[in-house]
Amino acid sequence: MAAKQKTTKEASPAEGDVAVLRRHAEEEFAEELAVLEEVDDRPKPPNWRLSPWAVKLYLVGGKLDNGVEISAKYVGNDRLMEIAVATLATDRALLLYGLPGTAKSWVSEHLTAAISGDSTLLIQGTAGTDESAIRYGWNYARLLAEGPSPDAMVSSPMMRAMRTGKLARVEEMTRMPSDVQDTLITILSEKTLPVPELDTEVQARKGFNVIATANNRDKGVNELSSALMRRFNTVVLPVPDSFDDEVSIVEQRVGQLGRALELPAEKPALEELKRVVTIFRELREGVTIDGRTKVKSPSGTLSTAEAISVVGNGLSMAAYYGDGVLRAGDLAASLSGAIVKDPVQDQIVWLEYLQTVAKERDGWKDLYRACREVI
Repeated sequence: MAAKQKTTKEASPAEGDVAVLRRHAEEEFAEELAVLEEVDDRPKPPNWRLSPWAVKLYLVGGKLDNGVEISAKYVGNDRLMEIAVATLATDRALLLYGLPGTAKSWVSEHLTAAISGDSTLLIQGTAGTDESAIRYGWNYARLLAEGPSPDAMVSSPMMRAMRTGKLARVEEMTRMPSDVQDTLITILSEKTLPVPELDTEVQARKGFNVIATANNRDKGVNELSSALMRRFNTVVLPVPDSFDDEVSIVEQRVGQLGRALELPAEKPALEELKRVVTIFRELREGVTIDGRTKVKSPSGTLSTAEAISVVGNGLSMAAYYGDGVLRAGDLAASLSGAIVKDPVQDQIVWLEYLQTVAKERDGWKDLYRACREVI
C-alpha cells in the first residue's frame, strides 16, 4: 500500500514560523518606535504617531534620558531630516531628490514608519504605471455584473492613505508618464480624489501627505511639470560628506544584511570596508584621497548602496566558498562588476586605477592581484 502523502496544509510550516526576508521598518524597529512613543511628550501634528522631535531622533539616532540608544537610520546632515519632517507637517508634499543610492527610498520608508506606523502604502513609478495606481481601479467581474459601485472599486495606496490620514509613498516619480504624474495635482492641491463614476469623492483626513523620490540620473525621462513641482518641497540627499560617514553607513547596513540573510560569516574587518569605500570615493571624485593622483571616473554612480552590495556579496562568497572571513578574493568579482558597467570604457578606467593606484598602495597587493584575476 502506498504511503499516505502529506497534504499541502500538513507540509507547510505554521504561519508564525515563516521568516520574511526583509521586514518593514515599523516591524524591524518596533521596539525603538515603542520606546520613543512612550517618552514622547512633545506636540504632535494630527494623526502622527510621534512628534517631529521624536521622528528626527528616530532617523538620526541618539540616546534617550532613560539610557535607551536609538540607532541612526540616516547618517548625514541632521538639518535635511528636520526640513523633511517639518515639510510633512504642512500641506506641502515632500520630494527626496538625488543620485541613485543616496538612501531616498530608505529615508522615505523610515519617515512613514515613524509618522504613520505604516510604510506599505507604496506606489512604484515605472513607464507602465497608469492612473489607476494613483487613483483607483475596478474589479471588472463585479463591474460587469453590478455596474459601478463601492464594492467594485479597487482602492489604490493613495486612496487608502487619504482615507486613513497616513503618508503615501511614490517611488521613482520621474519614471512615470507625465500625464500620470499630473494625476497628483488635484490630490495635492485640493486634498481630494474625485470618483465621477460614483458621483462622489474621497477627502483626505488630517495626517495625509505624500513622499516622492526621484533621481537626477532620470533627467529628461519624464520631467515634472512646474504645476506639480510647486506642490512639493524638495530635499536633495547628497552622497555622504565624509569618508568616515560612508564607512559607518556601509558597516551598519552590511551588519543588518548579514543578520537578515543569516550568513555564516564573520563580521567584515573594518579595513576591508575602508578599502571598498576608498575605491568608490576616489573613482567617484576623480582623485585619490591624498589628492596626489588624478584618476578617471567610470560611467556608473558608485553609490553607497552599491558599496553595501559589494561587501554583502563578498560576505556571501566568504561564507559559502571561503573560510567565513572576508578577504580581497571574495570582494574582487562584485567590486569589478559594480565598477565596470560599460565593458569597454569602464574596463579601461578600472584597469588604469588598479595599475596606477591599487598596485602602488601599501597593503593593497592582495586586492590588486585578486581584481586582475577576474578581469
